[in-house]
Amino acid sequence: DYISLNKISIEPFIYEIDIINSFLSQNKNEYITEIQIPIKTVIFNEETKMKNGKFIGIGKGYGGDISVEVEINDSSIKNIEILSHNETKIISDPAFVHIPRLVLESNSILVPNVSGCSMSSRGIREAIKNALIQGGESLDKLEIQMLEAENLVKIGDGASKKIIKPVENFDVVIVGAGGAGLSAAISAASKGAKVVLLEKMSSIGGNTLISMGGINIPGNDAQIEKDIQDSVELYKKDILLGGDNENSLELLDIFVNEALPTYRWLKDEIKVSFKNELIHFGGHTVPRAAVFSGKYAIELIAKLRAKAVSLGVDIRTGVRSKELITDGDLRVIGVLATIEEKNVKFMGKKGVILTTGGFSRNIELRKKYNPSLDERYKTTNISGITGDGHLMCEKVGADFIQMEYIQTFPISNPETGELSHVGGSRFDGAILVNKCGERFVEELERRDTVSEAILKQENGVGYLVWGQEIEKITNYVSKNKEEVERLKNSNLIVVSETLEDAAKFMGVDEEKLLSTI
Repeated sequence: DYISLNKISIEPFIYEIDIINSFLSQNKNEYITEIQIPIKTVIFNEETKMKNGKFIGIGKGYGGDISVEVEINDSSIKNIEILSHNETKIISDPAFVHIPRLVLESNSILVPNVSGCSMSSRGIREAIKNALIQGGESLDKLEIQMLEAENLVKIGDGASKKIIKPVENFDVVIVGAGGAGLSAAISAASKGAKVVLLEKMSSIGGNTLISMGGINIPGNDAQIEKDIQDSVELYKKDILLGGDNENSLELLDIFVNEALPTYRWLKDEIKVSFKNELIHFGGHTVPRAAVFSGKYAIELIAKLRAKAVSLGVDIRTGVRSKELITDGDLRVIGVLATIEEKNVKFMGKKGVILTTGGFSRNIELRKKYNPSLDERYKTTNISGITGDGHLMCEKVGADFIQMEYIQTFPISNPETGELSHVGGSRFDGAILVNKCGERFVEELERRDTVSEAILKQENGVGYLVWGQEIEKITNYVSKNKEEVERLKNSNLIVVSETLEDAAKFMGVDEEKLLSTI
């Protein structure tokens, strides 16, 4: 509409279209979430004289409003201060570093998005634009620049912008900077190794960063304070049951026996802060998930990064690993990667560690190992989880086991796949009902059991219902306002005064819902 109204000349094609189909809710509409339109540059002959002063602008980011203060002097942008925002820390950090810097350097909002945090980049740019409008800059000019900025090549976070050498030598090379990669880097560096940690995204954290922020630990401090009886043996029993007794017993013993020592390591050495609360995840006999302070696992990743940096770990972002390098005995001795489209060999004298996560964003790999998880399924994973490490291992003849066991998460945004933190109310007593208003599953069952039960209902959907007596336990709605706003915008959540109103919104049988509750 804006293009038509202002008679803007555009190139005769459109590219980078991301289409979301909400098949799980049986909605046949398709939602186009991002379109980039190449437009022909419009030259403004008259320069606008802006007013001197400080002006506040608001833009819309991924997590809500972004507020900035822009200082203008002699029609130039002299300073940009971020006043407030609700973007996810660490993931959005590169945008808050580079967008203001680039705007100041160019005295223009015609600057590219930062890869991995495009929505934050747009929100910052929009906020600066609105501040400049208050300062007297031309609305038309700024709107054109906002459109043109979308066609610029996205930039990385700049952390890897050093002199690019064809070969770099380290004791240990680690690929993937999530929780596992950072922990491995700290462990190796604390023993004196020279470590490099490679991450293809513009920010670190991986899936760990956006998790619910709870880790199952038998005997953690919150359990002791709440007098919850637990043990390593009970934990092991729950995991065996959850794994249908197909678990690797050797790995399972390491996992359960090292849980509490790892928790103590996080608290005492890494200085990770935990809330005085527990999550009772599905499939567990007792509440045993200790919860990181703050939102998601930002606290964990931030503290792991700080520790790694203090030990001299060389963290490189924007580095895409392509192949494993082997010697004559097929021993892996390094990683071939690209930085700014240039090949670099990272050699690891004492070893290479892959902590590259899973492959749920790679639909073809999903279907290879579990054909039922096809294009219909969204993923809670971040965009970078595409199985790069897996594919590198395939090329050197690695063996794989149990690849068909791909976990599903029952309470997610059916249109985008986003993991629902609001849906954590399921752990406190919220119930799932179907179109008939009937409860159909034990909500604290295993994730696969709950997921499969939902898909068996009419239209393959379930509705999570809870009231204030559940909400007041851990306040999932008030703690996740940004997610609630996104769900409201898509008509996926309602807060009602009565069950009757909720039933109407969901389109479920009112009488049976009342009876069920």
